[in-house]
Amino acid sequence: MKIFVTGISTEVGKTIASAILVEALQADYWKPVQAGDLHYSDSHKIREMISNPKSVIHPNSYALSTPMSPHGAAEIDGIKIDLNGILEPKTENHLVIEGAGGLLVPLNDKDTIFDLIKPEYKVVVVSRHYLGSINHSLLTINALRQKGFEVGIIFSGNEHQTTEEIILKKTSAIFLGRIDEEEKFDKSTIKKFAERFAPRLQSF
Repeated sequence: MKIFVTGISTEVGKTIASAILVEALQADYWKPVQAGDLHYSDSHKIREMISNPKSVIHPNSYALSTPMSPHGAAEIDGIKIDLNGILEPKTENHLVIEGAGGLLVPLNDKDTIFDLIKPEYKVVVVSRHYLGSINHSLLTINALRQKGFEVGIIFSGNEHQTTEEIILKKTSAIFLGRIDEEEKFDKSTIKKFAERFAPRLQSF
């Protein structure tokens, strides 16, 4: 299984969700484009949070210095992101792929994160509750559905029943679970959520 993790915006919990999926499936992890925080990147965080011995953390195709949209970060670094330079790592294991920001975050003048999602991938959308999140969730999921992707959804943060119900009703996305607020996300917390998510992932 290959799962692409995207969000309805930035800072919605994609990396925590990715860690939970990696741990639940004992999957490999790959972040194709990392922009900023190279000293403590999302790949570093995943490695720190998982506890199974099977997962392999694959290197970024592009590791950019500045924490901003990849197209702008690449320009600062004096390069241009080329889709041909983003090669999926070879593995016999499950693979969890984490995007950057939302679907339409630009990689260059032409391509966006959306262009990294291959037809055979399943897509998990991470939705976090804030004013406007319903609209962002519906736009994201409907865009994926229009291209034929199977979509699962993870809600990040404390439960907001009316928000979650309307998103699920309007999209029929597969509800994979909720990541509640925690004081910290460490190996034990990630393992707890992974055990909770694992049964739902088996039928995703």
